[in-house]
Amino acid sequence: MNMEKPVEQKPQWGFTDEDLATHSTVYADGILKDKVAIITGGGSGLGKAMAFLYARLGAKVIISSRREERLKTAAEAIRKYVGAEVEYKAMTIRDPDAVEALMDEVWERHGRLDILINNGGGQFPQDAIDFSRKGWLAVIDTNLNGTWWMMQEAAKRWRDHGQSGSIINIVAHVGRGMPQAAHTCAARAGVIYLSKTVATEWAPLKIRVNCIAPGTVETEGFHVYPAEALQRFHQTNPMMRMGDAWDIAEAAVYLAAPSGKFI
Repeated sequence: MNMEKPVEQKPQWGFTDEDLATHSTVYADGILKDKVAIITGGGSGLGKAMAFLYARLGAKVIISSRREERLKTAAEAIRKYVGAEVEYKAMTIRDPDAVEALMDEVWERHGRLDILINNGGGQFPQDAIDFSRKGWLAVIDTNLNGTWWMMQEAAKRWRDHGQSGSIINIVAHVGRGMPQAAHTCAARAGVIYLSKTVATEWAPLKIRVNCIAPGTVETEGFHVYPAEALQRFHQTNPMMRMGDAWDIAEAAVYLAAPSGKFI
């Protein structure tokens, strides 16, 4: 009789590639046909879910992040399960020159950009009083400045080419503060009010700017949290449930498709 303890299996957080390729969607096939979309942070989590859904709906998708291997894996999965070719570019949005080069490549290859999703970012949990200067600057530079470089470079090209465009910024619920996340709270608040401002400034250029604050959404990134924290996450929502990456992906389609033309 085998008395060995069974190996404890970690819960499956988020969607598998097969899930992302087959999960039901409220949108009609082809609603984003031939639309060109850049999705930063597109190699995993929310960005990967958006890339899958956008590709399924006919968009020409370009994903970017710092980790080339993760981007390559995501692109290969979309090719395998969706049958769509996804371009990828390893770069950092902190570098305005790299951002400019990415935009130039997209316009040279496609002659246009229709949708920009600023999903790339990063942070780490720590009491604010203990932030190092380097840690503070890294989060601000990525989440605020990096988002801005992407927004501005896209907007300048839309203006100069007489094209319209849609920007969707993935932010956070910062209205009541975020303990141990003061750096990203400051950066995301900056993105929210930046978005409110340029949405007005750029409206005459036919450029729409919106934000999505996902809340507590289940992704594969949940593996970094301790078990006791995971047991409480559902309590952050009045419905006592967590969202998932598909909820956010479909919201990103709603804002970019004709359904969001007045938003």
